Amino acid sequence: MTRLYLVRHGRAAAGWDTALDPALDDLGREQSAAAASRLIVLLQDTKWSITDVDVVSSPLRRCQETAAAYTTVTGQTVRLEPCVAEIPSPVGMTLADRSLWLREVMQGGWAAVFAAQGDAYHHFHSQLVQWASGVRRDTVVFSHFIAINALIGAATGDDRVVIRSLDNASITTLHVDDDGRLTLVDGGAEADTLIR
Repeated sequence: MTRLYLVRHGRAAAGWDTALDPALDDLGREQSAAAASRLIVLLQDTKWSITDVDVVSSPLRRCQETAAAYTTVTGQTVRLEPCVAEIPSPVGMTLADRSLWLREVMQGGWAAVFAAQGDAYHHFHSQLVQWASGVRRDTVVFSHFIAINALIGAATGDDRVVIRSLDNASITTLHVDDDGRLTLVDGGAEADTLIR
């Protein structure tokens, strides 16, 4: 049985409308340390030792900093994986327009996003799901609100872009079977947070 532990990054210091790649703020660093502690407890209940579990992060700074709180404690190395990055905003869109665009996307389903936004969004979604379906070792994945929701949707057959209001530093657990099917094990903590 392969498990994916999907960790949403800690709270970022800036939002989509003000920064392309913000760092964590002080609360985000505290959330990341707490997530690291929770992960260690979760992983102690598995058949593997912690060092047998792979660690993957989105290339974006807020995820790398969240991952660092975990790898500092465990001594592991994190591998950057572009497939688990945040949904890209449309090419040429200004920072000021990004939040409005994202709010509209979050209200619908992936089929509508593909139809309205084009192949880049179908590629983002399919590459993410294909990557997750191919994982064959327990893996901790530091990722983003939309990306984690996309994987929850793939596991549950739900087309909505937002299925769960994932809290910062929440941990969602998926099972990956030998045929690559994803199953939701634990949906992770929810909260009304800003998408940063």
